[in-house]
Amino acid sequence: MIHFKAIGKVMGALLMLLALLMLPGVAFALYFESGDEKALLYAALASLSTGGILFFSFSKQDQNIRKREGYMIVSLSWLLMSIFGMLPFIFSGTITNFSDALFETVSGLTTTGASILNDIEATPKGVLFWRSMTQWIGGLGIIVLTVAIFPLLGIGGIELFVAESPGPTSDKLHPRIRETAKRLWFVYMGLTFFAGLLYYLGGMTFYDAVNHALTTLATGGFSTKNASMAYYTSPFIQYTAILFMFLAGTNFTVIYFGLTGKFTRVWKSDEFRAYATVIILLALLLTIPVYYYSGQELEKSFRDTLFQIISLITTTGYVTADYTGYHVGLTLLFFMMLFIGGSAGSTAGGIKFVRHLTFFKNSWLEFKRIVHPRAVVPLKINGDRVTGKIITHIMNFLLIYLMIFTFGSIVLALMGYDMLTSFGAVATCLGNVGPAIGKVGPMDNFAFFDPFTKVVLSFLMLLGRLELFTILVLFTPFFWRAN
Repeated sequence: MIHFKAIGKVMGALLMLLALLMLPGVAFALYFESGDEKALLYAALASLSTGGILFFSFSKQDQNIRKREGYMIVSLSWLLMSIFGMLPFIFSGTITNFSDALFETVSGLTTTGASILNDIEATPKGVLFWRSMTQWIGGLGIIVLTVAIFPLLGIGGIELFVAESPGPTSDKLHPRIRETAKRLWFVYMGLTFFAGLLYYLGGMTFYDAVNHALTTLATGGFSTKNASMAYYTSPFIQYTAILFMFLAGTNFTVIYFGLTGKFTRVWKSDEFRAYATVIILLALLLTIPVYYYSGQELEKSFRDTLFQIISLITTTGYVTADYTGYHVGLTLLFFMMLFIGGSAGSTAGGIKFVRHLTFFKNSWLEFKRIVHPRAVVPLKINGDRVTGKIITHIMNFLLIYLMIFTFGSIVLALMGYDMLTSFGAVATCLGNVGPAIGKVGPMDNFAFFDPFTKVVLSFLMLLGRLELFTILVLFTPFFWRAN
């Protein structure tokens, strides 16, 4: 039996927290006199009152949150946060219809970065800050944040962390899940602070520096400028973005070990070595053709190439150049990067390096098993043996991911969109990237899609952010059967 009352209390606490996170935007609205402070206050009040009713109505309930409740809370919380998170857009008149507001909010919370706004710079400052804040909230997962503070509310969190944890495994920095969540968020907040400081020192205004710091560490890619990072021609700012996008796409436990001087454990990570190596090799491989086709200086070509590679692989989605304008072969290579993803345990979306690494290692070992059928050939990641259960889980994930991409592309094509746009929109939303190919390239947006398509793409963003199984398991009969 599923404990719906326990779920209701947790959902209430989440909404109250969401309301508090809307308030910083009020300060910017008042400072810039942008006139949207009431919209943010009304949205916060709606979230706070609804959350308060849910929380206090079920405050005496036994909080026995098991795995099934954990998956329901994570799935429903993202849906509920998306609904209440779009209220500032609607109340301020920035976005006037449901499908557009839902798309923009889901894109923020899932750190996809796809947008329907045609003139970002005309958006009121308070609401624009809230737009960036949605990505920061979703970056490491609001559930991990609440795991750290829920014990204060009398709510446990282990099942929530398991359901929310990005990637096939959850490295524990501390045996107590609350301490793990706290340390992850301290790293997250610390990196956000230093990114904002460097952006400010590089020439951004305080407002722009804060916004870009939030969306960089979230690997979200929302910008305060219509031209995204291409607006800032400063090499210092762009290399700062490169550095922090790379860090945000790294497993946060690896970053924690690096910050505490445990460098051996950093380099012991097979995923981190693969992640760094692939980025370096791609940058070296593609700089020369980009230099040839763009006609720019070599350093600028290298910077644009490295920037776009890291932006796409980490699913950040910032743009400094139109990679679809170089050559069709280069466009295809950049498109394929939408299917890579960052490291497990990072704020990046996508398939994740550890899954690719497991797949390729297992495929390579399969040749050895064919030659020596009686030999026991274990697959190891980070020196540890990977169980058959995990391998099966990863193979199933890759197959389902490909099936959803194919089916989603067919649906968009049947609705009248061209093939490249259909492929690009589904790939970028499912991978939580942002820019793609076709009519959703790095210099375009998603405003032209019809309302139904925007809802479909919003669902794909949620599927990708919660790594497929967290949502799909709710549609199986096994989930609803009583124990």
